[in-house]
Amino acid sequence: MSLTETLRGSAGKLRGNRVKPPPDGSKPQPGWRRYWPMYAAVSPFFILFAVFGVFPVAFSIYLSFMSWDGIGDMRSVGWENYEYLVTDSDFWKSITNTLIIWALATVPMVFLALVIAYALHTSVRFKAFYRVAYFVPNVTSIVAMTIVLGSVFSDSSGLLNSALRAISAGEVGWLSDPWAMKISVAAITVWRWLGYNTIICLAGLQAISSDVYEAAKVDGASSRQTFLRITIPMLRPVILFVAITSTIGGLQLFTEPQVMFPDDSGNVGGPGGEATTIVLYLYQQAFIFNRFGYGAAIGWALFLLIAVFSIINWRLIGGRDEDAIRTPKAKGKGKSRAR
Repeated sequence: MSLTETLRGSAGKLRGNRVKPPPDGSKPQPGWRRYWPMYAAVSPFFILFAVFGVFPVAFSIYLSFMSWDGIGDMRSVGWENYEYLVTDSDFWKSITNTLIIWALATVPMVFLALVIAYALHTSVRFKAFYRVAYFVPNVTSIVAMTIVLGSVFSDSSGLLNSALRAISAGEVGWLSDPWAMKISVAAITVWRWLGYNTIICLAGLQAISSDVYEAAKVDGASSRQTFLRITIPMLRPVILFVAITSTIGGLQLFTEPQVMFPDDSGNVGGPGGEATTIVLYLYQQAFIFNRFGYGAAIGWALFLLIAVFSIINWRLIGGRDEDAIRTPKAKGKGKSRAR
């Protein structure tokens, strides 16, 4: 018997024995009845995801076209919330503040995370201690630490101004000057997320084979050349992950300015609203002024902004790999056509 006939006979047996009858001789149950215990076992996840994930997102879209104070009846306003959003100067100011704080925090944080991770990966004593120490801020209560660091940045009795007065360097209004306020919030953000990003970069460094570095040393590459031409290119996926997550976290900044600049009168973001971020402005409109429809519109504007910046990061950092992969193919096609 040939191989083809053998395979056909086996396939016929399998098709004939797809559903075996029960031992008691009754008819086999339909598919959904046989598999419903499995569906029931995984259903809690989908139910919770639908209640706490899908429904809030869908309701926020619906709410962004409504006017609602959280208690009374909803009133449809169409695109009025989005039209007002475009002309709202306070909203654009919150975007400007958020982008400035993001630039002051994310750019140096990613650079410092790479440098510290590289230092921990090389010959440094007490590696385990440093790894734990850098990760501790990420698991510490951000509200408690913001209160502590807020006292450090205090204009009158803060440790920073006390140190500046001690060296006759004057004082800085860390909680009153527009740029100093942004710097103080960015400093707390760096303190909070630097260790987390360092651990991520360290994990990426440990995934690089040591043979690559040994080959570079044999070729006479210096530490600077090794870092710039080997470590950075091979860490590009990790850098992309760190950049995107830091961008998402930076654009959603809320706790630090909210705790550092408390105000019971409804004003947020400190004097003049110079530290008002997008999420803080959303909180003010929705939960202080009870404009939930407008707050939902701000939330979707924030989603669009995060998507745009994530795509930009992807193209700047990860897009080069795609271009490098596509270029040889294009060259190969050109040669084959020329032949």
